[in-house]
Amino acid sequence: MHYSQWLADKIARGTRALPKKIITVEEKIAMNIHAENNKVAIVTGASSGIGEATAKRLLESGYIVYAGARRTEKMLGLESAGAITSQLDVTDPNSIERFVSKVITERRQIDVLINNAGYGSYGAVEDVSPEEARRQFDVNLFGLAAMTNAVLPSMRGRQTGTVIHIGSVGGKLWSIMGGWYQASKYALEGLSDCTRNELRPFGIDVVLIEPGGIRSEWRDQVIEGLKQTSGSGPYKKISEAAVKFFEGVESMEAGPEVVADAVLTACSSKRPKARYVVPGNAKIMLFMKALLSDRMFDKIWGRFMGIPKSL
Repeated sequence: MHYSQWLADKIARGTRALPKKIITVEEKIAMNIHAENNKVAIVTGASSGIGEATAKRLLESGYIVYAGARRTEKMLGLESAGAITSQLDVTDPNSIERFVSKVITERRQIDVLINNAGYGSYGAVEDVSPEEARRQFDVNLFGLAAMTNAVLPSMRGRQTGTVIHIGSVGGKLWSIMGGWYQASKYALEGLSDCTRNELRPFGIDVVLIEPGGIRSEWRDQVIEGLKQTSGSGPYKKISEAAVKFFEGVESMEAGPEVVADAVLTACSSKRPKARYVVPGNAKIMLFMKALLSDRMFDKIWGRFMGIPKSL
């Protein structure tokens, strides 16, 4: 007997009894999909990779997403998916002010900020120009801090909010010819720890995501930078080893969705962790770093990356 026929018979008999409907996992997800309804999230660097995947995951979970990036033409897919996209340069105070003001004007609140904008400047520290080194910090650290500061008045006023920084395992262990990039990510570790405790009394959570190798444009940009910056001169052989290493690890990289999932977990938790490390192989690398002496780790890690023993 079909459910409709059963119900009609029961109504005809004047009873209210209804069979207990089994709710599938898919239906539970559908019922909870708007549990975060009306929550507003900002994602920086949303034009590709981790930022794009994170914006999509938040949209799927019912968030109102404001996606920002310098390349607005790369966010047409996000716009079609329901995100509100705008031009955003985290190194430009005026761009930040326009972006955040738009969100506040339209929504009156900001619940989540995902600081994803960033890039990797690779090459021997001696070869990287002072201007490029400063730009690396401007984007990866100072721009991130400026973006955070811009949303804090709204979050403090409502005594709630979550700030999520997309850092890197590179904030805890070195990589070949990544001096300035690593420095910016090491600095982010300290900044995240301090602000997490400064903002806790205001009901604001600060979370640091530490991804390992993730498929994105980042690797290609790093390889190109290595060739341009240290492709000739005294560091040529080390640069060539670095290029070979980054070209070879593509098969070991995880999809950006693993980071997006970690972000969503942090957003959804009443008491998020201070740090989330993804994927699993990144946890192994950090475990090795903690277990071994610096010299021993240098030897093993350097051999894995193909650094020449001597030049």
